[in-house]
Amino acid sequence: MRALGHDVILLERLDQLGGRARTFKKGKYTHDAGPTVITAPFLFNELFELFNEKLEDHIEFVHLDPYYRFYFSEEDEIFDYRSSIEDTQKEIKRFNEDDAEGYKNLLNESREIYDVGFKKLVHRPFHTIFSMISQIPALLRLKCYRTVWQMVCSHITHPVVRKAFSIHPLLIGGNPFTTTSIYALIHYLERKWGVFFCMGGTGKLVKELEKLMLRNKIVIKKNCDVKKINTQNNRVISIELDSGEIIEGDNCIFAGDPETCYRELLDQRSFFKSLLPEKKYSMGLYVLYFGTKKTYKDIAHHTIWMGEKYKSLLNDIFEKKVLGDDFSLYLHRPTATDKSFAPLGCDSFYVLCPVPNLKGNVDWNISGKELGNKIINALDSTILPNLKSNIEDVFWMTPKDFLSDYRSTYGAGFSIEPKLTQSAWFRHHNQHKNIENLYFAGAGTHPGAGLPGVISSAKVVQELITGSEVGSGE
Repeated sequence: MRALGHDVILLERLDQLGGRARTFKKGKYTHDAGPTVITAPFLFNELFELFNEKLEDHIEFVHLDPYYRFYFSEEDEIFDYRSSIEDTQKEIKRFNEDDAEGYKNLLNESREIYDVGFKKLVHRPFHTIFSMISQIPALLRLKCYRTVWQMVCSHITHPVVRKAFSIHPLLIGGNPFTTTSIYALIHYLERKWGVFFCMGGTGKLVKELEKLMLRNKIVIKKNCDVKKINTQNNRVISIELDSGEIIEGDNCIFAGDPETCYRELLDQRSFFKSLLPEKKYSMGLYVLYFGTKKTYKDIAHHTIWMGEKYKSLLNDIFEKKVLGDDFSLYLHRPTATDKSFAPLGCDSFYVLCPVPNLKGNVDWNISGKELGNKIINALDSTILPNLKSNIEDVFWMTPKDFLSDYRSTYGAGFSIEPKLTQSAWFRHHNQHKNIENLYFAGAGTHPGAGLPGVISSAKVVQELITGSEVGSGE
């Protein structure tokens, strides 16, 4: 909006920008708090190009290979999802020769979904039912009534390979067994554009975007908690902060969880005018951060540690909302690529564990430490030998922290779950249906969670405000 000539004020409730993409420093170690996988890098290029600057003058993206390394604890097998199709097929052939060809078919189908879902729909508003109805023929043709798991299984037969290529919904808060296959476009998105790491971390990316905003006269106010959005005659007239300060403006764009805005920031009259059916929210996240006094050179930048259970574990998390006796983990080891995250001879880690959101009855004051110890023991006995004698500067976040720090409904890690009945028009709309100058961007709106989704949601808002199509950037 600033590039279009608008005066912009950015309000941030924390002491640093980024939200889930903030940075932690603990002892000798640096940690990205949340997002670490950079895909569709052209979207970040576009942000700098808006102001006639080049991203590469400020940020270095490093291409990763493998994209992810999988460790399957039950089978005691390792599978590398490589940066080239040929190398990935070689990995697949170690498990099943026929699945190598099946993978190409899976990739081709993912491309077809990408050509519609990303190129044509991701940046377009879905705030009217007619916008949704017009897309039904394409969605039916692409069989988007199937789940990601069903789509993968139609091409892949080996259980290990099926698991490896069905985990993408978990990266945006979805259960592969219930998430619509339209989100399988993520697979082709990675294959087309690659998987990258920002040197200095996602925190460096946020810091450079902050500098870009300041260079272009965007006003940034940190440690500002919004108390109320004041409305009159179906328009936002001002924002009231906890400090009592009142900020007026022509448009209000809320980039947090839409449910928080509806229930906590709007007055009751506005809320009851816009009652929405109860949404189903994504899983919660338990994130364990630590450093090690040694390096684990065999651990890839992105490692996914799969426990013995898969479908039943996800059912415990998403449906029963109980903390079971098994878990699966995502490990981020930035020091595999960027040594600045830890002292020489040491490693920085965070370990992300999907858990029930706060609709479950988990006492995180007790379970936080218990789960951390279980994770450390499991890693010590498998891929991080002698971890218990080398670990230091340990801390963690639970869904309770996501609620308190990010005002995330039910402490969900990714806002609402990406089911078919919660996609496009069925998600929170990018424009309030009664308050004409109140807009929504972020993970809880269309198109959804993940860095490409969040940036694309801002494009949707731009189109709604200006009336001009922005384009996917493809």
